[in-house]
Amino acid sequence: MGKDVFIFAEVKAGQLRKVAVELLSHGRAVADQFGGQLVAVLVGQGVGAAAAACGQYGADKVLAADSSELATYITEPYAAVVGQIIAENQPGVFLAGNTMLARDLFPRVAERVKAGLVTDCTGMTLEGGNLVFTRPIYAGKALTKVQVESSPVMATIRPNALGVAEVAARQAEVVQVAVTIPAEAKRVAIKEVQRRESKRPELTEAEIIVSGGRGMKGPENYVILEELADVLGAAVGASRAAVDAGWRDHAFQVGQTGKTVSPNLYIACGISGAIQHLAGMGSSKVIAAINKDPEANIFNVADYGIVDDLFKVVPALTQEVKKLVQES
Repeated sequence: MGKDVFIFAEVKAGQLRKVAVELLSHGRAVADQFGGQLVAVLVGQGVGAAAAACGQYGADKVLAADSSELATYITEPYAAVVGQIIAENQPGVFLAGNTMLARDLFPRVAERVKAGLVTDCTGMTLEGGNLVFTRPIYAGKALTKVQVESSPVMATIRPNALGVAEVAARQAEVVQVAVTIPAEAKRVAIKEVQRRESKRPELTEAEIIVSGGRGMKGPENYVILEELADVLGAAVGASRAAVDAGWRDHAFQVGQTGKTVSPNLYIACGISGAIQHLAGMGSSKVIAAINKDPEANIFNVADYGIVDDLFKVVPALTQEVKKLVQES
């Protein structure tokens, strides 16, 4: 098994995604323990600025596959390039954030290189010289520890699960990877990309999330959650019930069939706490629930709870937060 620790450093709008920074900072300690290098792998077009920033978070080296053929994510070309990088460099560990992109890409890459893969991990420790991953099972009702025996050790880590560790910045060597995409990997072409712009944080990387469920009573009432979110600098989420009712787009859904999140603070408004929803947000550092039903299951996992009408509590909470912001 190789000693180098590789991090798939995902780039968005020319910048490193927050989860890439988290993984680089924690990968530094793993690389030091193994006696190898910490290597960031960047794939896309125009990743130069992000590549230059990797040393700030502990990377010794950056492998940049920068090509117009990789401008838009398509599974097969990306898998071919990443598989080529693994074959040529033989890393001991290869980690990625558990993002939508990596959830699609890493299983394909693992199959190519005949390696095991642990997904959606919430913890990573060194035990007896080996990496051991913690991941939730049974819709978050239990945690299991997993060790990968194949090489490279591949895993995806949930955003916000590890946080950013303090590391000494260094000057990383940037190496341009020659991109060769086989013809059979070019069977799909992207004709158009429609982007939804938002000033709020991306849901899976947000440190604070304000979510609404069936208790919101209709799409027009989400404005009160948006006002609170904007004061807190938070993202807005929704339960499956709210999404199924057509009140919010599926992109906002938190839960087993939506997005998995691990914010520092999760504020659940009018959400009953079905097991499918808890599976998507149960690893939040602090959970605050607002629900007029004292028997709601969400209170069983909440650190703080308010039994009252959310339409009274949320606007009042927004005003109090505004006062704190103005005083600070």
